[in-house]
Amino acid sequence: MERGDGGVLLRCLEAEVKEVVAGTAGHIDHGKTALVRALTGIDADRLEEEKRRGITIDIGFAHLQLTPSLRVGFVDMPGHERFVKNMLAGVGGIDLVLFVVAADESIKPQTREHFEICRLLSIPRGIIVLTKADLVDGDILELVRLEVDEFVKGSFLDGAPVVAVSSTTGAGLDELRGTLERVAGDVPGKGGRQPFRLPIDRAFSMRGFGTVVTGTLISGSVAKEQEVELHPAGRKLRVRGIQVYGGPAARATAGQRTALNLADIEASDLARGMVLAEPGRFRDTLRLDVSLELLHSAKPLKHRAPVHFHSGAAEIEAEIRLAAGSGALKPASTSYERIVLREPALLLPGDHFIIRMFSPVVTIGGGVVIDSAPPRRLEALRLDVLSKGSLEERAALLIRESKFGASLTELASRLGRAEGEIDAAARSARRAGQWLVDAEWFQAARQRIAERVRDFHKLNPLLPGIAKQDLRGKDLAGCPAPLFDALLAAGKDLAADGDTVRLASHRTALKQDEEAARGSIEAAFEAAGLAVPGVAEVLSKSGVETARARSLLQMLIREKRLVKVTDNLVFHGSAIAKLRGLFECHRGERFNVTAFKDWTGISRKYAIPLLEYLDREKVTRRDGDERVVL
Repeated sequence: MERGDGGVLLRCLEAEVKEVVAGTAGHIDHGKTALVRALTGIDADRLEEEKRRGITIDIGFAHLQLTPSLRVGFVDMPGHERFVKNMLAGVGGIDLVLFVVAADESIKPQTREHFEICRLLSIPRGIIVLTKADLVDGDILELVRLEVDEFVKGSFLDGAPVVAVSSTTGAGLDELRGTLERVAGDVPGKGGRQPFRLPIDRAFSMRGFGTVVTGTLISGSVAKEQEVELHPAGRKLRVRGIQVYGGPAARATAGQRTALNLADIEASDLARGMVLAEPGRFRDTLRLDVSLELLHSAKPLKHRAPVHFHSGAAEIEAEIRLAAGSGALKPASTSYERIVLREPALLLPGDHFIIRMFSPVVTIGGGVVIDSAPPRRLEALRLDVLSKGSLEERAALLIRESKFGASLTELASRLGRAEGEIDAAARSARRAGQWLVDAEWFQAARQRIAERVRDFHKLNPLLPGIAKQDLRGKDLAGCPAPLFDALLAAGKDLAADGDTVRLASHRTALKQDEEAARGSIEAAFEAAGLAVPGVAEVLSKSGVETARARSLLQMLIREKRLVKVTDNLVFHGSAIAKLRGLFECHRGERFNVTAFKDWTGISRKYAIPLLEYLDREKVTRRDGDERVVL
């Protein structure tokens, strides 16, 4: 399904295969593609123009099963300065670099730029490969070796293995394979438990398959028939088929070169730089707080300077927003800055990036994303915690910053880590199911709620408690329901009865005049049968002021001694019980309003509201102008 990644499928029967991604870097025509072909037997130049011109224009891919339990995927990146942006599309996510220097030319301009890019992207390890060793004598080869040693001194390649090879004669290739096996063996396992992310570096249509995208799977895994989300488009797509290193597979895992056959989308709707990810997991961003290093070769970078921003397979126009009062960013300096993208992108903390000038288009710096959803103001102390703090400290900061805390899913997205890791790290937070909140905020909010309930009882001694909606008030209006319930359940001093909250110790104690008024109200409705007086009339004759009388009425309704049919029609429970008994004798019969009035002896004033009440109670069902007794 994937074109140009090698037509041979290497099947490995072992259950566990370590996947390592190696990238080639170096100047044009220093033999990177020839080296990959000599190691793997796969020609990574897939474009006709590449074959015709003899240079790599776009990224190419190959793979090598070094041992039964170790497979290396190669990303062959172009060396020509005009195609460095294509090189950047392939360099993201590689574990080690084959840093290629031709023995007959030594270090050249793109050697330096590729080296700086690899360093800025924090590629952790590599092998220095001196190619075309057959074209020079031993003295020249040793001189080039010394020049390269001096060039990489103090960098991630300082002390890296150096292997001289000839892709033409095969000299040194066995030594290189052995060195590659040893260095690749030190690569830690991939983020298989992390959420699925696949940056798209190619999208095309194939006859018999439809739309296909390819990329190096940087985290998680993906299976056939799985739903994925396209960023930044936000479209949900289905994976119809998968190929790994050119062969069919049921699942692809982190570190593998992957091709996905997608349903429900045309290839023209896809582009390099888009990302496929777990549905509903991530949010795209336009603003990033970053740690930015400016190269010593760059010019001072001014506030709002336009740049080309490269991360993963994406290239986006962007603007550098320097911290207030910092002036221009000096060459060879590192600082916290903000980058504003012209187009939304899926980026997570820990993602590395490169910036290049607009004119001339050269690499001037790079760094790492610290926060992909930053607050309005850039704060260095905050970014110190997010960049240097433990996972527990970073999670605690984001939880404190959010008024009502955050869910495990949101924190995992913000921090670029698995939910299980966040759950284990957020030890200091209070929990409400999958919701985490700052412990101090939780305690203060709980105290405010209890005080509000106590104040309510003082002002409304005859009411059982305060409605939950009123208890939330303005400061808890947006509080998630699980968190609010956890606040109520945090102590033994509060009790929730349905939608009402009260002090657990609260008991309604009636005064003597209130006891008399309560009896008067109930008696008035009981004596009236179904032809009840208006509520206002009964309350006015209760013997207490209207506010207390209405509270007593609500108490009788809660106790179900009275039944509220409308705002102004209240019936005694015994009268409603007799009415229900009447309908037991007419089960299955059809009747109209006139018949109902005859059965009960009441006027239309009472008949219509009572029938509507009986409909709501499923005692009757309206059918046109008639009703059926259920």
